[in-house]
Amino acid sequence: MSRRLHMTELGCIAGQDLSDLGAGKEGWLVDNPNLLVSLDTHSLALANRSLILILHWSQSISGAPDPDTHRAVKIRPDLSPIEAEYVSAVEWLVFDDDIRALAVGTSCGYLLIFSVQGYLIHRQIVNPGKILKIRVRGTKQDLTQDTSPEEVCIVMPGVIARFEGSGIKNLLRRWFQETDSKFWDQEFYDDANSEDSGNSAMSLPYQLWNVSKYGLCADAAITGVMPPPLMEIQSSQRYYCAVSIGEDAVISAFRLSVDKNRSLVGAILSKVVPATFSTIASFSKLIWRSEEKPTKKPEAKSQPFARASALTCLKDHPRKGEKLTLSPSGTLAAITDSLGRILLLDTQALVVVRLWKGYREASCLFVEMLARKDKAAASRWAYDEHSKSDYCLCLAIHAPRKGIVEVWQMRTGPRLLTIPCPKGSKILQPTYRFSSATASSSSYVPLQVFFLNGDSGQISLLNPFLH
Repeated sequence: MSRRLHMTELGCIAGQDLSDLGAGKEGWLVDNPNLLVSLDTHSLALANRSLILILHWSQSISGAPDPDTHRAVKIRPDLSPIEAEYVSAVEWLVFDDDIRALAVGTSCGYLLIFSVQGYLIHRQIVNPGKILKIRVRGTKQDLTQDTSPEEVCIVMPGVIARFEGSGIKNLLRRWFQETDSKFWDQEFYDDANSEDSGNSAMSLPYQLWNVSKYGLCADAAITGVMPPPLMEIQSSQRYYCAVSIGEDAVISAFRLSVDKNRSLVGAILSKVVPATFSTIASFSKLIWRSEEKPTKKPEAKSQPFARASALTCLKDHPRKGEKLTLSPSGTLAAITDSLGRILLLDTQALVVVRLWKGYREASCLFVEMLARKDKAAASRWAYDEHSKSDYCLCLAIHAPRKGIVEVWQMRTGPRLLTIPCPKGSKILQPTYRFSSATASSSSYVPLQVFFLNGDSGQISLLNPFLH
């Protein structure tokens, strides 16, 4: 099949100055292990160890660069030179389509949140250690489950942290309201946009678990809520299931517990009290116009671990788990290993239900494609003409050594599509949106996969239509 039939060109970043990130050399996007990429529907975040670049790419079908020269934003986070701190993870945070921010993780365990203009909104220690990945799960629906929890999951070697999406949303909404309100004078506005504005006394509440029983993990994810153990039906605990991969154990699973009673009290203490003191401090500053700033930053502290119980693990030396991709509902996970295999894991039964071989250095993303029910359905090109039931859940596998992308129907369906993929390209997926209104059956937007060609700068979309 021709690649042109299955791809739609959306924009181009070739007109931007990307020399600080190594652009200009063939394969710069995929050959640098320190280069991080995160995609939103209209923006692209690129980061190396000390620089973050936000690009607002054009959606012109012609692919011509946007003449707006102000669409690129450079962010240089305040990192500790003593501890050789560097940027280790980036991910977009999108709420209700009107609140957008960029979450950044560092090698010292700090979570930073920046606005799209580059202002520091929040800075908080999660746990000492390198943040490997920031996972965002919103209310995006898939074909197997109607709802999924709103959360931001922080993955570190042997550690998983979970932030409630509502807490982050409230923080961002309050920050945008304070900086945009005409009630605040210019002095306060400048102070809110300063680099120290993220070092506020307020700390986002979160849960923290140690999942290093079978060794440090290379990647992990919280797959969803799970039932309690047999003897704890009336327990006040809430349980999550977590899956991790790494060098010592290819796959390991844990039951993460959270005391719901304690969580309620913690929510009151961590949200109401800090918010009250923050409001009092803000009004006090307006009244007394104090120019003094604290000369000493508060000491960063992380919280103790909650209980994590091991469920199972798979050890198969010398096989090592490398990457983990989670379906929107969390019921399926695609795992790549060091032997060129891809395992499809049922995260509820904790059973591998499918295996692919011969895919070294592969990347996987879940995508929804139109099921070919009739010729008339295949000829309709507008998303609003299709309902959720018209799509089937698939797995897109990018095999860079083969130079192709394959699309396989879940769970045990056939290969639906094989298209060529230029060398030096990555497959990406926009971040799930928090608190999005439930889409009607006539306006359902499926899971999509985008292609970023580093050598040409072209951004393309995989069409969900099978010909």
